[in-house]
Amino acid sequence: MTATELLAQIADIGRDPVRGGYSRHLFDDADLALRKWFADRAQEQGLRLEQDGNANMWAWWDAGGTTASAAPAVVTGSHLDSVPGGGAYDGPLGVVSALAAVQALREEGFAPSRPIAVCVFAEEEGGRFNAPCLGSRLLVGDLGLPALADRVDAAGHSFAEVWAGAGRDVDRIGADPARLASIGVFVELHVEQGLDLAHRGAPVAVAEGILAHGRWRATFTGEGNHAGTTPMDGRRDPVVAAAQAVLAVRRIAAASGSLVRGTVGRVAAVPGGSNVIASRAQVWVDVRAAQEGEVRAAVARLAAELTEIAAAEGCDVELVEESFSPRVDFDPVLRARLARLLGDVPVIPTGAGHDAGILSAHVPSAMLFVRNPTGVSHAPGESAEAADIEAGVGALTAVLRELAGARG
Repeated sequence: MTATELLAQIADIGRDPVRGGYSRHLFDDADLALRKWFADRAQEQGLRLEQDGNANMWAWWDAGGTTASAAPAVVTGSHLDSVPGGGAYDGPLGVVSALAAVQALREEGFAPSRPIAVCVFAEEEGGRFNAPCLGSRLLVGDLGLPALADRVDAAGHSFAEVWAGAGRDVDRIGADPARLASIGVFVELHVEQGLDLAHRGAPVAVAEGILAHGRWRATFTGEGNHAGTTPMDGRRDPVVAAAQAVLAVRRIAAASGSLVRGTVGRVAAVPGGSNVIASRAQVWVDVRAAQEGEVRAAVARLAAELTEIAAAEGCDVELVEESFSPRVDFDPVLRARLARLLGDVPVIPTGAGHDAGILSAHVPSAMLFVRNPTGVSHAPGESAEAADIEAGVGALTAVLRELAGARG
């Protein structure tokens, strides 16, 4: 079955009738359906299925792939969750391509000299609890239960409540050094989240690295009151402060350098009534740049300006870092090896975070990109042509064949 056909099988799972595109989040109905779909496909291929304590799914080709005595595995895969209203390819393309590549190798009679595994990482987008790359960060020990236990989703459900409700054991959450040691190399295929390949006229590329990036939550606290009886000059309105904060994020990022990106994609007011002056307003900020220092400098400028904005409106403000990922430069030897193997394809950077970036600090890691003709990502307009998808599968198949070797 081709990667395009596999994508078609999940095309109706998690469609968002309000936002358009897809909304697939940790342990919601869509996520659970996708997990079952992956398990079924893995078992059809004769792969050995596992779920670790951090809700990541593993489909192993070659018995003993997770034992300490086994040769370190070649691991590929991506994620199946999405941002709210996301596209069809970000994450799922890497999963279906991995399944298709493994199937191609098995059909050609390839006998790997080391285990191969397809992994589906949990909640890479962080759409439910604002914890991006959740599964991979838990695996390597960059994140733990104490940082998650009090987080709640949009419906007010706590992380611990959702985790337990899905039949998962919170006591198993956390660093998994034995499993990490079983990974010899990790390669993630992903749809490109930009137009670099479209401009180059190339269907496939190897990733150079990932920009430094982080997420912050700004909370403005004012005074809730009646919209009709409170004079305009007697208000402490946190929404007014939040509105100015949104503009400040854009202004500061634009003035900080060509590769600095600042985004506000989520704003919330409490209590949220149309005839109520809010008592609290929150703004979630995403900042990215080529280097960690540039991100930190932009956020420092933002923090100073938010303090001034809040004071002018008679409000208080708190800026809290929710996540941060330093710049990633993928393993240069592996990167060059893959580029040569694939015919000296382009080597390009990305401004998006990925599980491969988390693993890169612990195991040799690389990424392949497939051309996106629209350049749109994290939105319904995300796209990839069937011919380019198959080119990506072919590239990934060649990479797995190379890295897993062959038994003599």
